[in-house]
Amino acid sequence: MITADEFDQLFDVIIPSDTIRGQEVQERIISHMEQFQFSDRDIFSMRLALEEGIINAIKHGNRLDLDKSVRIAWGISPEKIRVVILDEGPGFKPELIPDPTADENLERPCGRGIMLMKAFLDLMQYNERGNQLTIEKKNTSS
Repeated sequence: MITADEFDQLFDVIIPSDTIRGQEVQERIISHMEQFQFSDRDIFSMRLALEEGIINAIKHGNRLDLDKSVRIAWGISPEKIRVVILDEGPGFKPELIPDPTADENLERPCGRGIMLMKAFLDLMQYNERGNQLTIEKKNTSS
């Protein structure tokens, strides 16, 4: 998870399964990255990953059920930011997501977000159940 010995600041919020609230948290995280002077490229990468991860938790994990919540915790330091997104859904098996670059999947939208997150982040992992995503980006401007 996220520990105080690795990060200067820790945050933890619980939101309903509402995409507007998810965007508000995303902007709060981005604001913290700006305060720690992460590069524009780092911020772009994390914004993309946050949007994908939070929206997936709300839409696919909790199925837009307003009675379910999404917990978003993050730690930030001058060196890196780590975000953990946890939904109340049943989870999924990331290895079963089809490869979006395979010929038979080129016209299908599924799997592209996960592929992009892997490409842009320094760490991206799911828990065994598949309802918790941990993402991390190192600060390349420090």
